[in-house]
Amino acid sequence: MGKTIAEKIFDAHRVDEPFPDTHVLKLDRVFCHEITTPIAITDLMARGMDRVFDPTKIKAVIDHVTPAKDSKTAEQGKILRDWAKRHDIKDFFDIGKNGVCHAIFPEKGFVRPGFTIIMGDSHTCTHGAFGAFAAGIGTTDLEVGILKGVCAFHFPKTIKIVLKGSLKPGVYAKDLILFIIKELTVNGATNMVIEFTGPVVDAMSMESRMTLSNMAIEAGGTSGICYPDMTTVDYLWEFIKDEFATKEDALKEYSKWVSDDDAEYERICEYNVTNLEPMVTVGYKPDQVKTVKEMTGTRVDQIYIGSCTNGRIEDLRIAASVLKGKKISENVRAIVSPATPAIYSMALKEGIIEIFHEAGFCVTNPTCGACLGMSNGVLAKGEVCASTTNRNFNGRMGKGGMVHLMSPATAAATAITGSITNSDLYQV
Repeated sequence: MGKTIAEKIFDAHRVDEPFPDTHVLKLDRVFCHEITTPIAITDLMARGMDRVFDPTKIKAVIDHVTPAKDSKTAEQGKILRDWAKRHDIKDFFDIGKNGVCHAIFPEKGFVRPGFTIIMGDSHTCTHGAFGAFAAGIGTTDLEVGILKGVCAFHFPKTIKIVLKGSLKPGVYAKDLILFIIKELTVNGATNMVIEFTGPVVDAMSMESRMTLSNMAIEAGGTSGICYPDMTTVDYLWEFIKDEFATKEDALKEYSKWVSDDDAEYERICEYNVTNLEPMVTVGYKPDQVKTVKEMTGTRVDQIYIGSCTNGRIEDLRIAASVLKGKKISENVRAIVSPATPAIYSMALKEGIIEIFHEAGFCVTNPTCGACLGMSNGVLAKGEVCASTTNRNFNGRMGKGGMVHLMSPATAAATAITGSITNSDLYQV
């Protein structure tokens, strides 16, 4: 019987099986940020175990509230900053060099096919876009990962999503993942891996694949995974070119992290998405989804473009193509946060930042702040936000606020009219 990617990664990393269906895996990377990691750090210190298993495999960033907005968030940053210095963690991205964790870590080449990755953040599943097993974990598991470089998991069951056809103009990866979550429901992939496959995924950029994998957690998934291919190799080539003679050699090596044809799945779902429309969430769960056409005219107060889901250069280019030469509605405020300094720089050089400025957007530094209602775009009670983020829970972006999740194109069009609007009115 063949194996899935996740099963192959488990087999290659298993160091112990202390109990039935408890698999202790060796970790290739432990990612850290200033919201969840300081809790683990202070507990390890209190236990007299202030150590790290390998400083070269730990990557840390201050990204959720940056710069600090008050004394509490400043203290969280200080704990992480001091810890990184204490343990000689070279890949620590402080204010000025920092970016949204699930954007900057792949951008720096820290994610590879076949890797095992953990982080105290639910959207760690993003990194499965590279053919890795990446999972968000709790404080105890994070402490063990930091200290010993291992983490325990149950053996993964996998749902295979096969996406056929092709996306029509104006429809993007965000629309696709919202559709998939609607089909699976928020509990449909609980404790499972979601494999994204098929011609639609094969044609996607790495940015789009990261958008798909990023929201696997919103269907309950432990990790979202795409097959590594030449697109993956091209994205990573700057970081792996000294390891392989040619890109073809790299592809051959990475191709072992592809599921076998006779692998067993918990469920296989096939969708022809040729006629898929732009999608948007309507309530307080990510599976409450309608087409943008059904929601056209719904009033909003704020537009937010950014986050680990849709703050990459591809997303900013799409939004700018809608906004160019336009002004946002006088009835809304609009915010854009490029996900990393490199993305900000590219957007600046390409004239994208100017387009956002001229349209009336506030352009902020890279940060996660607005997404979870901590800073840089928090909603007031009763306000509505059209957002490219990943979670629309009640109060997510501010107590009493409502969030409609959508693609950057839809968000840009919505900014122009002040109500939910299909971007096809503005795209050529």
